[in-house]
Amino acid sequence: MNQTAKNLASKAVNLAEEKKAIDVVVCDIRKISLVADYFIICSGNTALQVKAIADHLVEKLDEHKYVLLRQEGYRDGMWVLLDFGEVVIHIFQPDVRSFYNLERLWKNSSQIYPEDNSLNSISFADTAE
Repeated sequence: MNQTAKNLASKAVNLAEEKKAIDVVVCDIRKISLVADYFIICSGNTALQVKAIADHLVEKLDEHKYVLLRQEGYRDGMWVLLDFGEVVIHIFQPDVRSFYNLERLWKNSSQIYPEDNSLNSISFADTAE
């Protein structure tokens, strides 16, 4: 199991929740895709909030030495994608998230729904060793 990806995903969830991201879901896609280990999907109510969540994630994850490989969609703030390699973060406005419904697309993944703002609330199963 890649502990770095797990740590990155945990930090990213915590950071997104610091900026009041809503409906946070972590999709463990290790068994079904080579694209990444985890997708994090969350929402912000407005373009401004989506951008604030993205800015916070990029700034704070950089402080922890995680390298942002690619960023898409920032200008419009409807759906921002942050690609950190092993972890890809999707930040949506609610109507756009509903339209694309990535949770359905990745329905065969293990989906983790953090219940509070604690890093300890995230329990990643070591299913892809």
